[in-house]
Amino acid sequence: MSSAAENGDAAPGKQNEEKTYKKTASSAIKGAIQLGIGYTVGNLTSKPERDVLMQDFYVVESVFLPSEGSNLTPAHHYPDFRFKTYAPLAFRYFRELFGIKPDDYLYSICSEPLIELSNPGASGSLFFVTSDDEFIIKTVQHKEAEFLQKLLPGYYMNLNQNPRTLLPKFYGLYCMQSGGINIRIVVMNNVLPRFMRMHFTYDLKGSTYKRRASRKEREKSNPTFKDLDFLQDMHEGLYFDTETYNALMKTLQRDCRVLESFKIMDYSLLLGIHILDHSLKEKEEETSQNVPDAKRPGMQKVLYSTAMESIQGPGKSGDGIIPENPDTMGGIPAKSHKGEKLLLFMGIIDILQSYRLMKKLEHSWKALVYDGDTVSVHRPSFYADRFLKFMNSRVFKKIQALKASPSKKRCNSIAALKATSQEIVSSISQEWKDEKRDLLTEGQSFSSLDEEALGSRHRPDLVPSTPSLFEAASLATTISSSSLYVNEHYPHDRTTLYSNSKR
Repeated sequence: MSSAAENGDAAPGKQNEEKTYKKTASSAIKGAIQLGIGYTVGNLTSKPERDVLMQDFYVVESVFLPSEGSNLTPAHHYPDFRFKTYAPLAFRYFRELFGIKPDDYLYSICSEPLIELSNPGASGSLFFVTSDDEFIIKTVQHKEAEFLQKLLPGYYMNLNQNPRTLLPKFYGLYCMQSGGINIRIVVMNNVLPRFMRMHFTYDLKGSTYKRRASRKEREKSNPTFKDLDFLQDMHEGLYFDTETYNALMKTLQRDCRVLESFKIMDYSLLLGIHILDHSLKEKEEETSQNVPDAKRPGMQKVLYSTAMESIQGPGKSGDGIIPENPDTMGGIPAKSHKGEKLLLFMGIIDILQSYRLMKKLEHSWKALVYDGDTVSVHRPSFYADRFLKFMNSRVFKKIQALKASPSKKRCNSIAALKATSQEIVSSISQEWKDEKRDLLTEGQSFSSLDEEALGSRHRPDLVPSTPSLFEAASLATTISSSSLYVNEHYPHDRTTLYSNSKR
């Protein structure tokens, strides 16, 4: 794995154990890295700045550093070695793009001893982190270094178009030669800061075949779990506000399309989860005092290096979810299905695996034995689609509760309006019935036409029906017999009755 794959803490109980890589002690590798980078970056400052040309991506500079020293190099107590720098001008441009000044780069790597991470990657690579927690230095294989060198022109174009990315940010590619052994190293951004405790760390590919952490991995102090472990532990996924969710998914989609265009597969999303709990935070502050050079926790000088900057740029923060914690060290705020407040740190790692002949043969063999769609090795287009679908549907989700409340209010308001209108209609109807009953009590001789007349006076929306010829004769007799009664009791309605009788 790459990029702090594994939130490596320096193992305190194993400080005296000397690790080796290609029969070379890790202390000698760390010393050679600091000497070589110190010389090459210092020598690069004398070269004038200019535009990056195509041939600059294929330049390799070499310097010999004997143990007794020379006119150009200092003396040291490590074996003689040769230090090569790949594409120095191109990587200088990359560092300037991310706001890394040469002095800061040298200070981070060379001022203090490098810290070896306790959790090595699956490939057996060594990982070192700088004392200020800024950079990860990883040993890579020959094919990976060769592929990165071929990738540089497209990587340069992609960074120019969009520096906000979750892809690894490469700051330098070097090679140390000693005793006929080549040790290639790459300098990258640190995805998981050591000053923030990661309660869970996952390596997610979107596949299910053998994607569960081994028993040996689970016994580590900071194990890195896999896809099936995530589906078991976080079966409901991780929730974001709408703005953060859209920014994250847009960044992942763009990065996957870039990797697909480079025919890259088998990459992973390294996800670190920090649970914001006061008691755990106090314990974390106690342990952080033992970490060397904790001078700048939470202050990253590298542009776009934090997870939050990678998806939304500098100056953005998820204040909608966690307004009370200003020192988030660039973590992306989220919530679990239990309502716990989280800080997420993430980055895409292991992008130096192209779909070469060996990977094609590996996928063909696994597809015959197992389900071809579940294995991690797959063609780049299918891998990218499966990766995005898994992240979009199973890992990251959007908070929907915030959108449901306005509709409920609207439904409640409509129901209340209906109830109020029904009350008004019923009250008006009751008043009209009472008034009609009083009028009929006073005048018992009113016929159906009189009732329609009175009804039209109180209910203008009701139109009397047209009587037949037989009914008209009887109506005329009724009106003539009751005219005196109407004149005595309702003199003001004479005009109304006359008009109704004519109508």
